[in-house]
Amino acid sequence: MYVGVQNVIQKIFSKIYKHYPTKSNFPIVFKKIGAIEGVGFITATAIVAAVGDPSVFKNGREFSSWLGLVPKQRSTGGKNILLGISKRGNPYIRKNLIHGCRSIMRWVKNKDDKKSRWIQNKIDTKGFNRAVIATANKTARVIWVLLANEEERYIKAA
Repeated sequence: MYVGVQNVIQKIFSKIYKHYPTKSNFPIVFKKIGAIEGVGFITATAIVAAVGDPSVFKNGREFSSWLGLVPKQRSTGGKNILLGISKRGNPYIRKNLIHGCRSIMRWVKNKDDKKSRWIQNKIDTKGFNRAVIATANKTARVIWVLLANEEERYIKAA
């Protein structure tokens, strides 16, 4: 199944490259998503190609859940238990988001902006790998806002 998904994504990329041979004349949505830290050109095109219509998702959590980046939840009697990520959804996009967020982690200690402090706090309290997943989850939610609402104010805060 994974090979089939990757073949479909490669076909979509070839169609995109045929219409837009250089990055400078890409549609604005690719540029907005690509401007987010940890999300590059390939990830942006894969997300736009895979999502299609962002109004299918009610909110950012639903989009993040579709990618498989939210934790499994076992709740009973008012007691919430969060397990590991579900790993359902699109493995190619999830892998690219996780690796992109892992690359952000290298430079967090050198920065003092709000996002870097948030990530450093996650690393200190939850550990490195959980902080990577939390950052990927947050990035996916920001991407959904950009796709659904076409708002630019979240690009710097991502």
